[in-house]
Amino acid sequence: MTKRSAAAVADNSAAVQAPPRLLRRARSLGHELVEGIAGQIRDGVLKPGDKLPTEAQIMRDWGVSRTVVREAISRLQAARLVETRHGIGTFVLESPPSGAFRIDPADVATAVDVLAVLELRISLETESSGLAALRRTEEQLAQMRQALDELGSGEQPAVDSVAPDFRFHHLIAVATGNRYFADIMSHLGATLIPRARINSSKLAREDLPQYLRRLSREHEEIYDAIARRDPDAARAAMRLHLTNSRERLRRAQQRAEADKPNT
Repeated sequence: MTKRSAAAVADNSAAVQAPPRLLRRARSLGHELVEGIAGQIRDGVLKPGDKLPTEAQIMRDWGVSRTVVREAISRLQAARLVETRHGIGTFVLESPPSGAFRIDPADVATAVDVLAVLELRISLETESSGLAALRRTEEQLAQMRQALDELGSGEQPAVDSVAPDFRFHHLIAVATGNRYFADIMSHLGATLIPRARINSSKLAREDLPQYLRRLSREHEEIYDAIARRDPDAARAAMRLHLTNSRERLRRAQQRAEADKPNT
């Protein structure tokens, strides 16, 4: 990592300052803080190796609480934008190399591929839901609620429902307090959501609103368990949700195979 002078570090500290009033919009303070710092990293205002200001300085500059700052740093860590070195500070990371682990969406294009990802998710997200129920903050719970509200009751087009669906699952991973759960979810990205790759409602032989309403009910069960800090119920609700998705897709795949004309 390139060494920088104390003056350069001080300049970087000033770079992430923003008027607190910019944060008090409809979206949460934590989300605005993450977007603000991440945007400066993307724009090159903060470069690889730069040290972020201290928690106390970010609190003063942005007019937010320590909890909001820590949650924002956790989310930036999960996105592999920064890393925290205990006793030293938080530093901007290099952009991941092109060969870094990632599931290419182009490789998750068939029902068989989506089934494989669902099997991975069952093992990963069942445990993350239990941990999230024990460790989540009120801020994180509010963000989950916002994602579900955006997901809606099944009346939105599928393209509009993928982003909040992924955000809900990613927020659960972040709420574990274990950066590796969130890191894996970030790498998987939107390939986690079957309908981002295939027409899930058509395969399940349901109209889209009905399909999304059922998904919404399953998400609400997960949320309710996490909200009441019930790890066993959270694990069970997540496992049921993902297992249901897997089985619906498997049955649809079997029907498709049976419908193929014999050659």
